[in-house]
Amino acid sequence: MTQPRSATIKDVAAAAGVGIATVSRVFSGTGSVSAATRERVLAAARELDYRPSALGRGLKLRRSGGIGLIVPDVTDPFCAELVAGVLACARTLGEHVIVDAAHGDPAREAEILDRLVEQRVDGVIAVPAGRDADWRAAARVCSSVVFADRVLPGLPEIPAVLADDAGGVRSLVEYLVGLGHRSIAFLGAAPPGVPREEPGTPLGVRERAFRDTLAQLRVPVEEDLVVAARPAGDAAYAAAAGLLQRRADVTAVLAAGHLLGEAAVLVARELDLRVPADVSIAMVDDVAWAELCDPPLTAVARPARDIGYRACELLLRDRARRGRGGPVLLPTELVVRGSCGAIRTARAPGRGAPRHP
Repeated sequence: MTQPRSATIKDVAAAAGVGIATVSRVFSGTGSVSAATRERVLAAARELDYRPSALGRGLKLRRSGGIGLIVPDVTDPFCAELVAGVLACARTLGEHVIVDAAHGDPAREAEILDRLVEQRVDGVIAVPAGRDADWRAAARVCSSVVFADRVLPGLPEIPAVLADDAGGVRSLVEYLVGLGHRSIAFLGAAPPGVPREEPGTPLGVRERAFRDTLAQLRVPVEEDLVVAARPAGDAAYAAAAGLLQRRADVTAVLAAGHLLGEAAVLVARELDLRVPADVSIAMVDDVAWAELCDPPLTAVARPARDIGYRACELLLRDRARRGRGGPVLLPTELVVRGSCGAIRTARAPGRGAPRHP
């Protein structure tokens, strides 16, 4: 059986009574076309079920179309939600997305970025970890770049969508102090050699908010309780273990991310510490397992899906609003659960020492 022939741009032009160039201008969005002519062309295209060739359009414009999306790790719960937000927005706007993970490696990120630029994507959304120079060069070639969840301080001109991490940490510190806690540890400070005030890094923003909020509440910041820790399995566990074994007087731990929060919970269990009777634990990032802990974990919920959706929207739809008034800041929410309690006297005798087989 002979397949019906697909309508061509020539068919649409004939049906609308215009030239092929006019139809091309309507579908490419370039050039001047009156509203009446545009509607006549679109009506003819609908009647003929005409679908513009993405490949042909890409060859003509020297772009492949689509969006490049670079995240640290697609298996991370926060990143997975961010990716889902980008995909949802791209789908509504008729775009496809090319996703890759840099795993926090600037060199790998640069390779991915080069490949996306070579493919002539229409734009790139990224949770950046790399060098300013790489992104500055990419921004000159790509039609648009938007950062999500993180910025590079040297590139304030690149638009970004961020969570209000400072506000989230502030609300959590105020909550813990309101429960009577004064010996509050911060797990996840910047490692030695990295500026604590680094505005581009979420961990730097969270540490600064922790310090500033305690100062505003007239609670002294103990440097021994501000613990440097990378958000990775073994490193996070070692930092949490060192803290809770070294300082038996700690009454609350604020973990700067969900991997650090997981480490604090595991160490507390290993040391036979009761949560929250011996130590309260709370964290930034309300991932699914937080509600399944015993007791469920208090957390700052960050709008990962909304960040992804808004970044994609900014890239594709709100071009005129980019760069105006700084990054788009989305609110966080303090989710109070059973892992934090009012201050008590001291740990029960024998608690806080490592278990022995």
